Amino acid sequence: MDNPSKIIEGGVEYSLGKFDGKSVVYDFPKILDYLNVKGKLLFGEKFRIYNEDRRILMQLCSYFIKDKKNCDAYEIDINKGILLSGPVGCGKTSLMKLLRYIVPFQRPYEMIPCRNVAFGFNHLGFKTIEDYGNTKFYCFDDLGVEPAGRFYGKDLNVMGEVLLSRYDLYLNTKHKIKTHATTNLNAQELEDRYGNRVRSRMRELFNLIAFDERAGDKRK
Repeated sequence: MDNPSKIIEGGVEYSLGKFDGKSVVYDFPKILDYLNVKGKLLFGEKFRIYNEDRRILMQLCSYFIKDKKNCDAYEIDINKGILLSGPVGCGKTSLMKLLRYIVPFQRPYEMIPCRNVAFGFNHLGFKTIEDYGNTKFYCFDDLGVEPAGRFYGKDLNVMGEVLLSRYDLYLNTKHKIKTHATTNLNAQELEDRYGNRVRSRMRELFNLIAFDERAGDKRK
């Protein structure tokens, strides 16, 4: 049987904890070591795990490895998706791209820029909404700053409609269909952008994990 506590990158084996044949007891420092290595492979040698992000990483890792005890302590529901919020350049997108790799046996999610969804609607119309209202797992990147949707003169808040579709899916499937997102906006800005109905659905769809609003821009 494959050992989910071990991951091989570039011929080197990394251990994320101990596997007893049934479950993995994860070791957080070992996960961080692996994320540092994988991050450099994905994003280049300048990538690194920042000390000030350890609290966020602990929450995210606890969610992805389904550590119920830690998730309960952080008030994270493992059936919901993640809404990762924080200022521009704090590393939200990189972390959501990266964290998929610590759980290679779990169903992966696709990273989809929200602007691509809006452009898709402007080109193809409502088929775009239907396409994302399917049973795939997605992480919608940069929620709230996508351009307005317009198709044959009809304006539409495209991502708002996609989130409503994803919410219906989440409610009506036995094995919860996961939706994740990243955003630079705070709760009030999201409500202003999408309205109260979508915002209330988002509370049921997502766990909110937020960087400190003073988090620096790591791209500088």
